Amino acid sequence: MKLLSYLTDRGPRIAAMRDKDVIDLHDADPSLPHCPKAFLAAGAEAIAQAEKAIESARSITSPITLLPPVPSPEKMLCIGLNYADHARETNATPPPCPVLFNKLPSALLPHEGTVLLPKVSRQVDYEAELVLVIGRGGRYIAESDALGHVAAYCCGNDVSARDWQRNKPGGQWMAGKSFDTFAPLGPWMITADEIPDPGKLHIQLRLNGQVMQDSNTAELIFPVAHLVSYISQVCTLKPGDLIFTGTPGGVGMGRNPEVYLKPGDVTEIEIEQIGILRNRFAAEA
Repeated sequence: MKLLSYLTDRGPRIAAMRDKDVIDLHDADPSLPHCPKAFLAAGAEAIAQAEKAIESARSITSPITLLPPVPSPEKMLCIGLNYADHARETNATPPPCPVLFNKLPSALLPHEGTVLLPKVSRQVDYEAELVLVIGRGGRYIAESDALGHVAAYCCGNDVSARDWQRNKPGGQWMAGKSFDTFAPLGPWMITADEIPDPGKLHIQLRLNGQVMQDSNTAELIFPVAHLVSYISQVCTLKPGDLIFTGTPGGVGMGRNPEVYLKPGDVTEIEIEQIGILRNRFAAEA
């Protein structure tokens, strides 16, 4: 099922797509949560209930304001250097365990939102990523059970200020990746039952229509189940937490000459079976 979040005067609401129609799930069945995180926490039973409810429900007829699929996650966790082709292009040795960092929730941006290029950076880069949405939370999750904790998948862009990430004392990964608007996410999330193998998905990023990244999640060094299990050793995962799983080869800093984003640029991230996330870039005022 295709799920999205949208803004109302009652706050963020979760909805589902029926073909091209948007159905508010709580309006379709008042026993379903209206909050995106509460719906994810309700698990597979809520998804099955929602699928039945939207069959005959009325669609939303007025224009909606799209939000990131999870508008207010508690945690946004990210994995660095997790594609073999990206390691090759940067001449890096594949890490022996996942490289963890985080993005601040204030970086979230919806599909078609405008990414602001900071005044203090001249090397803003794109990173197409498969993003995991946690449903059932937990700590010390066994790798054999980990996929059962993933409620959905969506497209993300781990926008990165390389001059902050690479040139600040100590390597400022969190700062370089957490500027406001640096985490486009969307346009929706696809429930995990529709993605039987997240390790076999074509992933591509186009910059102004030109293909820059073109790979497959089969290139992941640490697969989805391992990431969920590993991260759960560090912190308790909660419904709605997001995990950015890493980016494939083709990033701007790996090119010769290097390619960085400028005002007016448009990125499109397309992941097989999920959709296309589109965002424009503009100079910060």
